[in-house]
Amino acid sequence: MRFRDDSITFKLGNEDNEDIINSRQFANKYPKLHYKIDQFELNIEEGGYNTSEITVIMGQNGTGKSTFIKLLAGMIQSTNKVELPKVNLSYKPQTISPKFPGTVQELFIMKIPKLWGDPQFQSDVVKPLKVHELIDYKVQNLSGGELQRTAIVLALGKPAELYLLDEPSAFLDAEQRIIASKVIRKYILNFKKTCFMVEHDFIMAT
Repeated sequence: MRFRDDSITFKLGNEDNEDIINSRQFANKYPKLHYKIDQFELNIEEGGYNTSEITVIMGQNGTGKSTFIKLLAGMIQSTNKVELPKVNLSYKPQTISPKFPGTVQELFIMKIPKLWGDPQFQSDVVKPLKVHELIDYKVQNLSGGELQRTAIVLALGKPAELYLLDEPSAFLDAEQRIIASKVIRKYILNFKKTCFMVEHDFIMAT
């Protein structure tokens, strides 16, 4: 009996291909960050990130995962008011509001015109996520899973050095999560980008 077209493969951190490790280049770093609001306080040590690298951030709710990438994205100001390095980034929020009045295709043409017309982007990202099947749908009529897949395409379609993805597995079924994880990994590694991803799903994270 066949359950899925794609196999689930678990890879340990020390199994990285040596060529990939050697090809990584130091991309950027962030300063020590502090954020406090009411009774919540988050302290982030100084750190850095490399190209061809995905950092998955997992943990219990309320521990500051989304706050951390919002700080990196400049969506919120750190309490210690340090200046972040200038870097082109793409941010996919945790909560997606379908405010755009037009179709999915009209949204892509407006937001990511260059890569939307790129054949490789279509074959590597759009078609595996089956977003090409949604292009005539109104954005405001999309289901949660359809909206999430559309948001992933939008995030990856924005030319950037750093990609910040907050819970890309939300509203996706098990099959879609496997496909989405492969799409994100292939895109980040092949194009030597960097990704910070907040996740709760263990299979997606692995």
